[in-house]
Amino acid sequence: MIGTQLSGRYRLDRKIGTGGMSTVYLAFDETLERWVAIKRMHRDISTDPDQLERFRREARAVAGLSDPCIVTVIDAGEDDGTPYIVFEYVEGETLKERIKRVGPLPIGEAVAYATEIGRALAAAHAARLVHRDVKPQNVLIDLEGRAKVTDFGIARSLEAHGLTATGKVLGTTDYVSPEQALGEEVDEQSDIYSLGICLYEMLAGEIPFQADTQVAVAMKHVREPIPNVQYRRPEVSAALAAVVERATTKERSHRYASVAEMVHDLEQALAIEAARAGETTGEATTVLQTLHGDTAEFAPARLRHPRRALWSSIGVLALIGAVVAFLVTRTEEGPPAGATPRPAAKAVDLAGGAAHDYDPESDDNEESPEATQFAIDGNPTTNWDTERYEDGLEGVAKSGVGLYVDAGSAIAARRLDLVTATPGFTAEVYAAEDVPKTLAGWTQVAGPRKVSETQRIPLRTGRRTFRNYLVWVTVLPSGNKAEIQELSLFR
Repeated sequence: MIGTQLSGRYRLDRKIGTGGMSTVYLAFDETLERWVAIKRMHRDISTDPDQLERFRREARAVAGLSDPCIVTVIDAGEDDGTPYIVFEYVEGETLKERIKRVGPLPIGEAVAYATEIGRALAAAHAARLVHRDVKPQNVLIDLEGRAKVTDFGIARSLEAHGLTATGKVLGTTDYVSPEQALGEEVDEQSDIYSLGICLYEMLAGEIPFQADTQVAVAMKHVREPIPNVQYRRPEVSAALAAVVERATTKERSHRYASVAEMVHDLEQALAIEAARAGETTGEATTVLQTLHGDTAEFAPARLRHPRRALWSSIGVLALIGAVVAFLVTRTEEGPPAGATPRPAAKAVDLAGGAAHDYDPESDDNEESPEATQFAIDGNPTTNWDTERYEDGLEGVAKSGVGLYVDAGSAIAARRLDLVTATPGFTAEVYAAEDVPKTLAGWTQVAGPRKVSETQRIPLRTGRRTFRNYLVWVTVLPSGNKAEIQELSLFR
């Protein structure tokens, strides 16, 4: 095909890449004298009605989107019976190629890319379109450091049915959401999960789950908590780790409800990272949010090549100063020189009887009540433990068992630390003012994670205060019994 013309207009210059459905070429538009990218459907599947409709639907779907973070569709047509789509040509590299070349990305850069991807998804979701294949391979980084989302090949309108019905798993399993892996109905939150995995990979330099088969990887997304990104990248702030955690929570009810929420937290985290580093420069786009009344959900003011533009704008400096002033009251990491630092986290002095077992799903409502105080006695040789469940908690139809501590008064706890001799169990953290009779009455402040021997868990309380904090064990370790040697709460 190299050197041939499509529809007497587009001269194919070289092949950029190929996939199961199509091949992408760099081409020259002879009419407008510009370079474009052309996705041409493989001839051998162009007679398949379903594949043909999916390909055409991509052109229609993306043509209806207008956002600087989405690769623009310019034209579409057929040549010799084979359909093609013409896109703007983005010179640069894919996000996946960048991660392979650089390794873990600078934190500010990773957050900036995730923010721009989020804005692209927000535009798609506003048009009732779910991408369903969000991955670094489908994000292009141009020469100015902008991220642009492409390849809506398996995207689906939330009103559409038929071609990609429930029960079929489409997408790349390295980034697939639990519900998509199970062949269930997907919605905007599935894209949010995949974006969270992309952010994890940008920060850690590798995907969270690996296995011998794609099916095994998909099942890990269904069953296993995402590894704590702070253990792979200790310099990641608690605020950013909380974004990754919330975006990749298995239960959709605990995940971000919209990309708008996630982008908001990403922008806060980006400002935190910039303040911690004492700079706002970098290869990535500097993303600062400004509000223009109520006319737009996102109205970003972008600065390209900050070294050339940032310091020339007093208004931008004033905005950064305001953000940093805000951060001083929000983050426990060191602020810029000259700012008043937030006090370091302090351990909550738990009274002798502050620890209590919590087992609302059993007949006796008890889970080793005689040993609860051993978890807060300051002696790591003593412990509270769960009962031994030979068939796991699922064998007795329990969603979990737990231990909670009474802080004595309502506080906004920032962290909960655990020491255990039985690492490998999965736990979540909840908070409440009183002690609800069921788990539904608690507020989740930390999503599920596999607990190590010494586990530090950042809590998402913000300005909310609670008196009671619950460690809820949902998956037991080998031996089918979990122990907590020490539990510490920090404010």
